Amino acid sequence: MSGKRSALLASACLLPFAAVGHAVAQGPASGAAQAPSAQAAARAAHNRAARARPVVDRQATGGTIQSIKVEGNERIETGTILSYLVVQAGQPFSQEELDRSLKTLYATGLFRDVTLHRDGDTLVVVVKENPIVNRISFEGNHAAKDEDIRKEIELRPRAVYTPEMASRDRQKILDLYAQKGRYDVTVTPQIIRLSHNRVDVIFQITEGELTLIRKISFVGNKAFSEGRLAQVVTSKETAWYRFFSSSDEYNPDRVKYDAELLRRFYLRNGYVDFSVTDATAELSPDRKSFYITFTLNEGPRYRIGHIEVKSSLRHVTSDSLKQYIPIYEHQWYDGDDIQRVSDNLQTRLQATGSPFALVRPEIARNTDNHTVDLLFDVSEGPRVYVDRIDIAGNTITQDRVIRRQFGFAEGDPFTAGEQRRAKQSLQDLGFFNTVNVDTAPGSAPDRVNVNAGITEKPTGQITLGGGYSTDAGVLGNAGIRQSNLVGSGIDASLSGTIAQYENQVDLSVTDPYFLGRNMVAGIDLFNIQTTGNSSSIQNYYETRVGGTARIGYAFNRYLSQSWNYTITDRDVSNVYTAASLYVQAEHGWSLLSQIGTTIAYDRRDSRVTPHTGFLVTTGVDVAGLGGNSKYVRGKIDGSYYIPLDYLTGNHDWSISIKAGTGYLVDYDHGRQSIVDNFYLGGDNLRGFYDGGVGPYSKATSLHPAQDALGGRFIYTQSTQLNFPLPVGPDLGLTGRYFVDIGGLSGSRVLPTNPKLDPQQAILGDNLRPRVGTGVGVSWKSPFGLINVDLGIPVVKQNSDKQQVFRFGFGSQF
Repeated sequence: MSGKRSALLASACLLPFAAVGHAVAQGPASGAAQAPSAQAAARAAHNRAARARPVVDRQATGGTIQSIKVEGNERIETGTILSYLVVQAGQPFSQEELDRSLKTLYATGLFRDVTLHRDGDTLVVVVKENPIVNRISFEGNHAAKDEDIRKEIELRPRAVYTPEMASRDRQKILDLYAQKGRYDVTVTPQIIRLSHNRVDVIFQITEGELTLIRKISFVGNKAFSEGRLAQVVTSKETAWYRFFSSSDEYNPDRVKYDAELLRRFYLRNGYVDFSVTDATAELSPDRKSFYITFTLNEGPRYRIGHIEVKSSLRHVTSDSLKQYIPIYEHQWYDGDDIQRVSDNLQTRLQATGSPFALVRPEIARNTDNHTVDLLFDVSEGPRVYVDRIDIAGNTITQDRVIRRQFGFAEGDPFTAGEQRRAKQSLQDLGFFNTVNVDTAPGSAPDRVNVNAGITEKPTGQITLGGGYSTDAGVLGNAGIRQSNLVGSGIDASLSGTIAQYENQVDLSVTDPYFLGRNMVAGIDLFNIQTTGNSSSIQNYYETRVGGTARIGYAFNRYLSQSWNYTITDRDVSNVYTAASLYVQAEHGWSLLSQIGTTIAYDRRDSRVTPHTGFLVTTGVDVAGLGGNSKYVRGKIDGSYYIPLDYLTGNHDWSISIKAGTGYLVDYDHGRQSIVDNFYLGGDNLRGFYDGGVGPYSKATSLHPAQDALGGRFIYTQSTQLNFPLPVGPDLGLTGRYFVDIGGLSGSRVLPTNPKLDPQQAILGDNLRPRVGTGVGVSWKSPFGLINVDLGIPVVKQNSDKQQVFRFGFGSQF
C-alpha cells in the first residue's frame, strides 16, 4: 500500500460489511458463486422494506394527507424524494399506497434506510442516504490488472454505494478470474467510512493457484481410444511441460468447443448419428483441479451409397459435373470431404460464367444398411450485388489498405466464395488479431452490405537476440521492423547480424501497392561479409555490398510476375594457403550486374501458412548488363501441399512435396566465378553440409583443401510429413519427418595455370542422387524461431561432407 493509504488507515476504521449491517458472503469462486445473487439482493431489499413498514393501525389510516415532510436527506433534493412517492398530498392515508411508496424509495438504490409515519395529517418520510463512493481500489490482484477489473464492475467513484452493487461486483470479479482459469479465488469487499457520508471501497483479493485439468475422460467411445480422442480436443491434462501453454487451464467455453470438435471428428470418420450427450466438469474438493468427462453416443458407421448430381443451370448438365466429384460409392462417409467437394464445385462454376451458382449437398440416411445417399443440387442462387463495403475496427491501418484486399467492389456480384477469399486475404496481411467478414441487408432485396470487422495487433518488432547456427556459428542479431508503416501497408526493416563466420546488415522497404496500383515494389540494400568456417567448405573471405530493386504485379488472383535488378560489388580476399587453385583464382574484385524475372502460379490456401494447394515458380537471371559476369541462369520450383485432416482429424497434419531444378550457361566469355554457381547441401539437402555435395577439388600436397566448387545443373526433391507434437499447440512446437533427394554437376571455375599444380583435379562431378532422411523440430519460442534437424545420409558418395545435426536460430528450414 502507498503512504497515502497507510495514513488513511490510521485515521479511519476499516469495517467489513457485517460491521455496518450488510453481510457479503465469502467463499471460493465456482460456477455458481456463493456471493448473493442479484435476485437474492432484491429479496433482501424487499425484506428491509417489509421490516421498515410504518406501524399505522387501521383506525389511524383514515383521513387525508394534508402535507408530506421529508427528513434526513442531505444530498438528494426533497422534490426528488417526493417524486418517487406513490402517495401525494391530498390523497387518503392508505396502508397499501404507503407500502408501495416505501418499496419504491428502496428500489431507487439511493437509501439504506427509509421509514414512514403519520404525524396528525402530515406524512413524515425519514431517510438515511446511501454513501457516495470516493475511491475504489484492489489488493492482492496479480493475474488481473486493475484496469481490467474496473471495466467489469458497476461501482464507480462519485456514484451511490449499495451493498447489493458491491455483492454483484464481487461476483463479476470472480467470473473474470474464472475466465483466466482461477477458481480458488476469494474476494472480500470492504469499506472505509469517510466524512460527509463518503466511503472508500476496497476489494481484497486472494487469487490462489491456477485451476488446472487433472483428468479428461471419455465414456461411450468404442471406435477410438481415449488417447486418440485426447488428440482431438484442445483441452489438455496438466503436465510439467505445459509451462508456456494455457490448454491445461479449465475454460467452460473451450469444453463446449471441444464437444464440437469431437462431433466434427466423428462425422469425418463416417459416424453420422454421433452426438455428445453430456460434457461435465467436476471441481475437486480442494478446488485446485478439474475432472472433465465427455459422454459420447457413437452410433453406427456409414458408407457412401448412391451419388447423384442435379443441375437446373442452363448450359450446365449433370453429367458434365460428375467428373469434378472425387467421391466414390462404398467409401466411408466424410462430412468435411463432401462440403469441400461442394465448395470446390461451386467455386468452379462461379469462375466459369455462373457467378451465382449454388451447390447444396443433400444426404439421405439409410439406417438399415448404414449407407448415405448423396445428392449435389446445383441451382441458380439469388442474384446478390455489393451495395456498400464497411470497415470497422481499424485504428491504424488505412481503409484503402484493407479495401484493396477485396476482390470485388460496390456493384459487383457477391458470393460466399468471394467472402471467404476476402477474409483469407485480410488474414494473410498479418496486421490483425481477428478478422470477420459478414453481410447485412442493403438498400434493396438484391443488395448486401459487406462488413469487415477487424481487431488490430502491433505490427512493429524490435528484435535482440543470439544463438547458434550451423551456417554462421555463434551469432547475435538485432533488428527493427514495421510491417505496416503508419498504417500504409509498407513493410520496412533494418537488421544486423554479427556471427562467428558471417556479418550482415540489411535494409529493406517494400510497398505492396506501388503508385496506388496492383504492383509490389521494393528495394533492398545489403552488406555481407563471410569467412571460412570449421567445415572447410569455404576457404576464403568474401564481402558483398550492393542493392536490389524489385517490382511485381498480378495478372489475376493466382498468376503473378516480378522483376528485379541487382548490382553487387564483390571482393574475395584472405584465401587460405591450403585452398585449391580454383579458389586461389577467385582472389580479387568483381562486379555483378544482373536482371531477373520470376513468374509464379499460386493456388495455396494461404501464403503465410499453406496447408493445401500448390505453387509453381519459374525464373531467369541474366548477368552482363555491365560487370564482369555474363551468364543466364534458369530455375523452376514447385511445391504441393496435401492436408491429412480427413485421416487424422487434426489440422496440423500435412504433407508437403517440393521439387526444383536449375541450369546456368555462360556467354561472351564472362567471368566464371564459383560464387555464382548452384550449391547442394544444408537447406536443400539435409544430412549434408552446405555445399557438401557436388564437384569439389581433389586434395594435393600443395593444396590439401577439398573446396566445394558448385555446379551448373542442380535438381532437388523433398517430401516432408508435418505433424504436431504431443505437448499441446500452445507451446508452438511442431515436428517433421523428411526425405530429401538431390544432385549437382557441371563444374564451372575460373581458368588456372596447370603448371602450378599439375595434379589438381575436380572430382564428384556427376548427377548421381544423394538421399538424406531424418526428423526435425521447430519451436516458435519467445526468443524467435528455433529449428533442429537430425538428418542421416542414406545414399551418398565417399567425398560428400555429412552433417547429421543441424541447428538454426531465427530462420525457417
